Amino acid sequence: MKTIHKLVFTTAVASLGVVACKTEKKPEEKAQGIILENMDTSVKPTDDFFRYVNGTWLDKTEIPADRTSWGGFGELRKKTDADVLAILNKAIEEGNFPKIKDSKGNEIDSDQEKAVNYYESIMDTVSRNKQGIAPVAPYLAKIDAIKTKKDVETYLTNMAQYGGGGFYDFGVFNDLKNSSMNAGYLSGGGLGLSRDYYVDEKVKDKLEKYQEFVAKMLVKFGDDEATAKKNAANIVAFEASLAEPMMTKEERRDTRKMYNPMTVAELQELAPAIDWDAHLKGIGVNNIEKIIVTDPGYFKAMNDIFTTRSVEDIKLVLRWNTINTSLNLLSTDLEIANWEFYSKTMRGAKKQRPRNERALGNLNGAIGEALGKLYVDAKFPPEAKKKAKEMIDNVMLGFEKRIAQLPWMSEETKEKALAKLHKLTVKIAYPDKWKDYSALQVKGLKNGGTYFENAINVAKWNYNKNMAKLGKKVDRTEWGMSPQTVNAYFNPVNNEIVFPAAILQPPFYNYKADEAVNYGGIGAVIGHEISHSFDDSGARFDGDGNLKNWWTEDDSKKFKTIGDKLVKQYSDIIAIDSMHLNGKYTLGENIGDLGGVQAAYEGLQIFLKKNGRPADIDGFTAEQRFFLSWGTIWRTKMRDEALKNLIMTNTHAPGQYRAYMPLKNVDAFYKAFDVEEGDKMYITPEERVRIW
Repeated sequence: MKTIHKLVFTTAVASLGVVACKTEKKPEEKAQGIILENMDTSVKPTDDFFRYVNGTWLDKTEIPADRTSWGGFGELRKKTDADVLAILNKAIEEGNFPKIKDSKGNEIDSDQEKAVNYYESIMDTVSRNKQGIAPVAPYLAKIDAIKTKKDVETYLTNMAQYGGGGFYDFGVFNDLKNSSMNAGYLSGGGLGLSRDYYVDEKVKDKLEKYQEFVAKMLVKFGDDEATAKKNAANIVAFEASLAEPMMTKEERRDTRKMYNPMTVAELQELAPAIDWDAHLKGIGVNNIEKIIVTDPGYFKAMNDIFTTRSVEDIKLVLRWNTINTSLNLLSTDLEIANWEFYSKTMRGAKKQRPRNERALGNLNGAIGEALGKLYVDAKFPPEAKKKAKEMIDNVMLGFEKRIAQLPWMSEETKEKALAKLHKLTVKIAYPDKWKDYSALQVKGLKNGGTYFENAINVAKWNYNKNMAKLGKKVDRTEWGMSPQTVNAYFNPVNNEIVFPAAILQPPFYNYKADEAVNYGGIGAVIGHEISHSFDDSGARFDGDGNLKNWWTEDDSKKFKTIGDKLVKQYSDIIAIDSMHLNGKYTLGENIGDLGGVQAAYEGLQIFLKKNGRPADIDGFTAEQRFFLSWGTIWRTKMRDEALKNLIMTNTHAPGQYRAYMPLKNVDAFYKAFDVEEGDKMYITPEERVRIW
């Protein structure tokens, strides 16, 4: 699951309409939810709970050749993709789209038709291969024309609307300390790899492979081999000089460090090599009182680099950034080369996913809500929201009960924590107000539309839409994920948790299953997202979404001490070779898992008290099935390179650890499975982390 800050995990078999059906079972109907055939009961649950729940599945399952990992999430995403593709293909075949007119009365394409147009332009490989690298040539020519550093600045300003040219980006987002208003943020531009790959000697081999990839692509764009190798070495060294002064990934999790408001004059003093006033005016920002700089250390270092590096060195990096960000939009040979490095080399992929699935992923990322309208119409009736809401209410009550009973927190802080919980907004399934794509032009094939052109149009549309928010009130009805996304998220500045329609399916939610299974699945996911409001990062925001300390000093110290114990539990695990899990980087998600299980368990007890205790199913009590369900949703197999990459770059621990690590701290798990001293799942009561 995700916590969204400036940006925001991601198939549907059965129609989600079944979610709205009554849950009473016919007498002959077999209970669903826990697949006994997946279990390995030769293993004690008190020694290896992950294998106990998933052992036979692990032994029989092969990771599909086109995936780098596989499990509950992957299976559901693939099924949802199949459903969405069927919906897309039916829409293409029927061509029966709503008739829409603009403000002047001119007929324009509906959002659904734009989604189809975008998808078809991706799938049109004949045109893409015929064009080759021609679509990007005008942008490379702009870089070739640069003569001075002032020209560099002008280029970066002009490229802002296309997603930026590199080095720095300006964007609009909630003001962290006045979250109802939008503010301007200045952040560093992206690199070809995440920061750690440039600074960590343990992954030096991956950086060398990256340099080889850069050289290979430069040859594709006109360099001879000798020149390409030399240029690639310069580019990687330049990127490394930018990466080193950046905040570490652990530092970036502390939002307080990323809130550095400055006047334009103060920014100019920090990084005088850039004419910031000219840049801001060039992108349409006038008379701005403050700019929030997310990483002052980076901008100070970037200033020194700009001052000392030659124009030709800077042009090299600009050229590579343009090439690298365009590869997937161009011919299939370039798309394959991009996959071979970023998926095969970096994450151990064996085979590309089918083109239609890749196209769908790109469509979801570009204009997902336009496609979401088609998905919701076909798969999710409005009444389905009701059942999800009932479970959320019980899990919320469970979390409230746990806050009230916390032994380590003072009454003063408890009162404020409960106030924040009661202000939490819950969004389910799909937006009440859809995004307005009327100003976006997405040309169909019959009108000469191409993937590159449509992607550029989407980039400019997103940029203009974002910039138009500057200085205005935040629209809290907006969603950060489309309905067909198998995921959920918490957004701290809106104090909201969001559950797209696609996650409300098995194995997370199954209308045929008993409530214990559903609470251990989607209920714990709900609890996880609620817990993000109170993890080490989310807890820095108040109930209105403002970055504001509402803790007593003593409670804050206790919270950190407990969090440090959880950090150690995960950091002590050697996942592969000599690589440990990063407990500090994954702390927020680990708090989310632990708090989510605890709150969902309390929610289940609330449900059982109200509705009565069911008989055991397949020999398991309701409590046991709750924990079995949690272990089921995290069934995971990963390729070695994918595992290493995830540990290096992801705020989530690998699924195989999420399945059992939180449970070692849950007293109810010990009671349900009679975990005793000497069992491998056992932790002494005083060493168990009791946080939420």
